[in-house]
Amino acid sequence: MSTPAELGHSDACCNVPPIVASGYEIKGEYKTVGDLKTYATGPDEATKGIIYVADIFGYKDQTLQGADILSVTDKHQQYKVLIPDWFDGEPAALEIFPPDTEDKKARLMAFLGKHPPPVTASKLPGYVKAASEAYPTIKSWGVIGFCWGGKVVSLVTSSAENPFAAGAEAHPAMVDAKDAAGIKVPLVLLASKDEPPADVDAFEKALTVPHHVETFADQVHGWMAARADLADEHIKSEYVRGYKTVVEFFSKHV
Repeated sequence: MSTPAELGHSDACCNVPPIVASGYEIKGEYKTVGDLKTYATGPDEATKGIIYVADIFGYKDQTLQGADILSVTDKHQQYKVLIPDWFDGEPAALEIFPPDTEDKKARLMAFLGKHPPPVTASKLPGYVKAASEAYPTIKSWGVIGFCWGGKVVSLVTSSAENPFAAGAEAHPAMVDAKDAAGIKVPLVLLASKDEPPADVDAFEKALTVPHHVETFADQVHGWMAARADLADEHIKSEYVRGYKTVVEFFSKHV
């Protein structure tokens, strides 16, 4: 695990906007980037960008609010943040998680079979090219993935075509040390209590790049995305702390 100093300048996170538990009003807008519907937030003149690979539940308020937080929290470096719709307007239904019945398991596996992480990972370099054409002031890109999207981040940042300067994973699915060994850029991984600790530990040990790995031991899988209960003060606090940790890491590495 990295020390606080290794995360970036200590005053990076001083501009977190107020967190809204329900009825969130988005700060960005929907556009088409690379033929994909995309939520875009942050200043158009930004020189750095973040591709946000959402969890399988798509454009939920907690996800959109998280993207808005990433875009403006660092007073020294604001980002253009893009959330592409990899699911063609058909995200998974929130009620299938946790997959604690045979029906839920079947529905989850069917969705994952339709959207395997390697396929999305292979599309990201082309999407970044299109995003760079749409926002030509951006010279460096980071990537963050949640749950299913965490696996996508592991795969793209370990590929020969990786276009990113740094990566982040929040409560990632399918944590595999074999992926970690090939990752080519600095990485921050924030685990929940639901990811197997042995898998997270093995992943960290296999990393050969600058990294920060931390487990939020009382948070559920999904606490930084669609499953975040922002009406709960402690969960809200940990949601904010997770995003701050990512911003601090990106402030040094993107």
